[in-house]
Amino acid sequence: MSPRDADTWISTFLEAQAAELDASRNTLLAYGRDLKDFAGFLDRTGEDMSRADRAVIEAYLVDCEAQGLAVSTRARRLSAIKQLYRFAFEEGWRTENPSLRITGPGKARRLPKTLSEKEVERLITAARAHGRSEADRLRNACLMEVLYATGMRVSELVTLPVAAARGDPRMLLVMGKGGKERMVPLSAPARRALTDWLAARDAAEDDARTKGIKPSRFLFPSSGKDGHLTRHRFHGLIKEIAVAAGVSPDAVTPHRLRHAFATHLLAHGADLRAIQTLLGHADVSTTEIYTHVLDERLKELVLSHHPLAKRP
Repeated sequence: MSPRDADTWISTFLEAQAAELDASRNTLLAYGRDLKDFAGFLDRTGEDMSRADRAVIEAYLVDCEAQGLAVSTRARRLSAIKQLYRFAFEEGWRTENPSLRITGPGKARRLPKTLSEKEVERLITAARAHGRSEADRLRNACLMEVLYATGMRVSELVTLPVAAARGDPRMLLVMGKGGKERMVPLSAPARRALTDWLAARDAAEDDARTKGIKPSRFLFPSSGKDGHLTRHRFHGLIKEIAVAAGVSPDAVTPHRLRHAFATHLLAHGADLRAIQTLLGHADVSTTEIYTHVLDERLKELVLSHHPLAKRP
């Protein structure tokens, strides 16, 4: 028998995703937001999840488009609905899956914006000097060096356990999406920054221990409820570093540094499969977009510098 209310549908689905598929917290939050919006539409139109058919779901997608929502947002919401009704069918809540034959708007394939090598160098240099204390500056330098050296997702970076960084490692073990582990190599500058930060971090932890404060298991600890530097705080921090570096803060995000890592590797001859492994992409087609970034740069180079391109 299916649940009577939408909240139970959604909460049961999310619990199953967390337990069976080990979905990340961010994925669950995104599913929850999208399904709550769908539930609100059903409530406004006098429908409910147990009876909604294909026409109702398509009407919701039309409503999303009328609101001016981006193609990517509409595609993501349909994906959440499809996951929900597939789960409902498997659980026996529905005798059919009303979303099965609905095709979404399709995500627009946009080239990822990136940063030049000189811009990254300026950001790392600025990070070494940005912070109220020496410990802050060492942490900021470590964050930037490790992020650019490994191409990690920001959520992977801020949740790194300190145990992974012990012993001057040449490689870091990273826990990626869906609980998948991968190894990423550290450059010599990143290892130095990591060593310097660990010394400052451990000194602060020793001082805190004398005051009865329990040591943190994270490489980048915080006094907040998560126990580690948050994605939100790091996002703000990288904007501050961008201003100090003289780089437009609108052009700098943690994810753009990930794009820079991949693009710069590819530009210097790295193999696409190797980059896929380092980034933790499940499908090489996701990684292939960086070849288009390189194609665009090569085209711009030819148009800017080729003698024939300058002819009227």
